[in-house]
Amino acid sequence: MSESILNHFKDLKSKGLNIDITRGKPDSSQLDLSNKLLKMNVEPITDDGVDLRNYGEPSGIKAARELGASLLDAPIGNIIAGEQSSLLLSYQTILAHYIHGKPSSWKSLEKPKFICPVPGFDRHFRIFDDFDIEVITVPLIEDGVDLAKLKNVLDENQNVMGIICVPRHSNPSGEVYTDENINGIFTIGKAYSDKFLFLFDHAYLIHDFLPTKKQTPTWQLALNNNTNNQTVIVTSFSKVTFGGGGLSFLAADGDNLDLIKKTRLSMVICPDKINQQRHVDLFKNKEDIESHMTKHANLIRPKFETSYEILGSISDDYGTFSKPTGGYFITYKTSKPIASEVIELCSVLGVSLTPAGATFPNSNDPNNNIIRIAPTFIDEDELKIAMDVFITSVQVAHLGLKT
Repeated sequence: MSESILNHFKDLKSKGLNIDITRGKPDSSQLDLSNKLLKMNVEPITDDGVDLRNYGEPSGIKAARELGASLLDAPIGNIIAGEQSSLLLSYQTILAHYIHGKPSSWKSLEKPKFICPVPGFDRHFRIFDDFDIEVITVPLIEDGVDLAKLKNVLDENQNVMGIICVPRHSNPSGEVYTDENINGIFTIGKAYSDKFLFLFDHAYLIHDFLPTKKQTPTWQLALNNNTNNQTVIVTSFSKVTFGGGGLSFLAADGDNLDLIKKTRLSMVICPDKINQQRHVDLFKNKEDIESHMTKHANLIRPKFETSYEILGSISDDYGTFSKPTGGYFITYKTSKPIASEVIELCSVLGVSLTPAGATFPNSNDPNNNIIRIAPTFIDEDELKIAMDVFITSVQVAHLGLKT
């Protein structure tokens, strides 16, 4: 068996491949779904008299905020319609508390900390690096955050300011948090502090491509737990229409909403209202968005099913992998501490993967066994080759074969 694996490795190497699956990006056929945006004419004055060409409406135009309210199931008065991505709104939320936090700004505290579930989103970790806020990790389990570990972390640490998580199709392993898990997060965090911030990055809120368990809207769960004044929920159209060219939405209440608005006024005179109106003209309501996302799902689903089939073609002795029902990533967990070696072998064969450790703070995967796979950007023929390269590299590294 070892000889056949090595021969196959050498055959793949001879092909001179150049395939990149480092980031979870839509492919061109997905982007084509939104091409109407490129040709739409927008009336400059809205029905309620707003001149889209001028300054004003710092929280976004009414129609865009109504669209965000329908997605996040929150009142329009709690909604900001912003720019680009949920990541930007997450950054602005942390910035607001760092500078203007009540009763004390985070910058004035000694060694503030924030909780991130792992494996997690590398760009979340970078937010806290920018502010020199220590990241404390808690593991993810099938139903969401490991609540016992979350409570232990809070029992053992001071100045923990909050938690950031992706509660639907978690990046990169695909967990969908149960209502019970989110309720538990609220209960534990609120008991720790009535200023503990619950930041939910719903980047994949509407990105199901296979049947997915239902969740009660996170804003409703916050209301049920009387934590709406501590909760910020963000989502965006980054992987709905165009990367960097969509809309983002934020739901918050009380001091949180006031702080974020105050901070945004210092950096954003007003959002791109023309682009907001363009999106509102494309998506009249939530049903239009859901219909659009069904088209995305039909393009994405075959790639994930192909990945699952090929990853499952080698024994579980080598490792296991997540099978998300939505989102943009698969996580492979090697049974030995060889993630960095697998990624290097893939690179030798011409397939680029996210660097080892990227799904942990400071790029430090303590067990060196988590690998993020992003199958969406390439076509299915390339994907089959990339997955073949991946499982071959896993076998070579696991068996300690010399190439």
